[in-house]
Amino acid sequence: MKREEIIKYCLELPNTYEDCPFPNDTFSVTMKHLSNNKWFALIMKVHGKLYLNVKTDPEYSELLRNNYDYIMPAYHMNKEHWNTIIIDEKVDGELVKELIEQSYELTKK
Repeated sequence: MKREEIIKYCLELPNTYEDCPFPNDTFSVTMKHLSNNKWFALIMKVHGKLYLNVKTDPEYSELLRNNYDYIMPAYHMNKEHWNTIIIDEKVDGELVKELIEQSYELTKK
């Protein structure tokens, strides 16, 4: 998956928009709900790698982290509720989509 594919997928979810919240950083984007402006995804480059932060249920977070070497506690976010997915050639695109959808649902309210 590429950055543009992730953004496009996020924008296919109802009532969402893309935001560039960090001055002087046009690469990093947050994907937000129109209704409450909450983030459901953060896409950024860290140490030359593409990172995607998504919110997950804390119990599911541990399972994900233990089973996928490209999923870790969230970079610069609450590590109980957020995970970072390192987007590379190993990543399961369908799992990424599933986790984006879960994050979208968890941040709707």
